[in-house]
Amino acid sequence: MKKFRSVDEVLDFAIKREIEAQNFYMKLADFVEKPEMAKVLSDLASEELEHKVKLETVKAGEVGIGEEEVGKLDIAEYVQDVEQHPKMSYVDLLVVGMKKEEISRKLYIDLATIAQTQELRDIFLKLVQEEAGHKLRFEIEYDLMTF
Repeated sequence: MKKFRSVDEVLDFAIKREIEAQNFYMKLADFVEKPEMAKVLSDLASEELEHKVKLETVKAGEVGIGEEEVGKLDIAEYVQDVEQHPKMSYVDLLVVGMKKEEISRKLYIDLATIAQTQELRDIFLKLVQEEAGHKLRFEIEYDLMTF
């Protein structure tokens, strides 16, 4: 994990990751051939933008944190990675999404661990839950498509 010197550096890093995730989903949405896949990816890009805005709000000193519990299926832990390409199947896209959201979830767990204030820790833990929710959406769809 990168060594951060300030809360602002941590927030800048997290904001950058959300921008990267948003761009990834938007590019992939343009890349895939099936409209339903493009819609799922476009929706996720919008949610990643919302995360960016939340982090920017935190950085500006305005904080609002809600509590919610997210279930899990842990399907992502049992499926193999797939290579991304324009003609990937819907199921392959779901696997890519699951894996990407799990990586983001773990990032926010790590950032919560090194956060120096409870307020910042709570923000990262909230983002952990939101990324878990994204992953769960992919896992539920994967489960419906494969069983």
